[in-house]
Amino acid sequence: MRTSQRISSLLTGLVAIAVFVGVQLLVSKELISAYWAQVLQMGCVTGITCLGLNLIYGFNGQFSLGHIGFYAIGAYASALITKDWRTKWSGSNVGAFSFILALEIGALVAAGAMKLLRVGAIRKRAREWLVEYVSDREARFLSGLVGLTVTAVALAIGVLVGRTIQTQLPVLMGPALEALSSETAQKIVFLLALISGATLAGLVGVLVGMPLLNLTSDYFGIATLGFSIMVYSALQNSDLVVSTMKGARGMVGIPRWSTWAWVFWALVIVAVIARNFIHSSEGRATVSVREDEVAATVMGIDVVRYKTIAFAMGCAFAGLAGGLYAHLYSFLHPSTFHFVKGFDPLIIIVFGGLGSMTGSIVASFGWAFVLEGLRVLLPQGFEDWRFVIYPVILLIIMLLRPQGLFGGTEFGFLKAPVPAPRKPKPAEALASGATEQGQGGER
Repeated sequence: MRTSQRISSLLTGLVAIAVFVGVQLLVSKELISAYWAQVLQMGCVTGITCLGLNLIYGFNGQFSLGHIGFYAIGAYASALITKDWRTKWSGSNVGAFSFILALEIGALVAAGAMKLLRVGAIRKRAREWLVEYVSDREARFLSGLVGLTVTAVALAIGVLVGRTIQTQLPVLMGPALEALSSETAQKIVFLLALISGATLAGLVGVLVGMPLLNLTSDYFGIATLGFSIMVYSALQNSDLVVSTMKGARGMVGIPRWSTWAWVFWALVIVAVIARNFIHSSEGRATVSVREDEVAATVMGIDVVRYKTIAFAMGCAFAGLAGGLYAHLYSFLHPSTFHFVKGFDPLIIIVFGGLGSMTGSIVASFGWAFVLEGLRVLLPQGFEDWRFVIYPVILLIIMLLRPQGLFGGTEFGFLKAPVPAPRKPKPAEALASGATEQGQGGER
């Protein structure tokens, strides 16, 4: 890394610390109201989910309209864990957390077992062996049964591990948390809830992406829109399965644990992860899929794999943002996650610039402040006119700058790293010197 880049990264870190400390002081001295402090926090939450969607659409080129569904999954999963902790966690009862953690680890173990068992390779070898004794059609059928059997074994291993975790975790974790102070236990539970919500959203993203990522362009967008509608309908009737979720009545009693420190540093961590991923070899392969899938395939890039990675990461970011949102407003209602709301992050990343992490973050804060600023500035009774004014502003910007505010430009730490000039090896230096001497002699 060059010296200029080190200085730029250092300055970016200092600015981030200064912003965090400055807002913290303003809130503690009551120089800004609690309302505007909450708007700032909502800007951070919006920035996290928009970074996730920009990773999917801006960098990987997958037109997704179902981002709000994964936002909802993270919100409800984390809220179930923290609310359950406040009301039920004691001794051997860890409620929703043990179930969600068992589900996640069980799914990961099952996926790992399928990879270790190499289901596809076993199915292929079985078909090659069977074709010598039966017809090709029968061989395909029987090898399919072999593949299903091996898959069932992998799933059974995942279920067994998950069930073990669900039964043993409460015995270990409940007393351990009770031994800690209430403040420390609360922070640990909140962190686990956020991680669990993000992980669950990412896993669902993988499951949804497996059949859908073979679709392209508008078809993928329509399919993901259908997924968000399914999530919305499920949340409307969720009380039939989990009474705590309250269904269409809305989930209340969620602890208000999201603070400026939590949301700000969560945004910083997500931005660092996204930046490091995009500028890694895997990230460059992900961007190449956006540019030209056929060319990427010809170059040996596994297009489906990198689509899945980008989609899962973006969904996990949305789940994390949903968890922070749930504990910011202490109330969840299915209407918050209506599929129409899913267009908001899409508008924000287009407004900031597709393929620009800086643009997504700046546009997220601009979005939050424009909507809430218009609510305050407009006369009483005309607050809803802000939903007319901001689209007009967006149209003007799109006409004047169709690539978005930042285009593909990044600032500070988010810039692509430029490798330092490679120092020639001793042998190369001697060869270069000999060449120069030879050219001098010819002159």
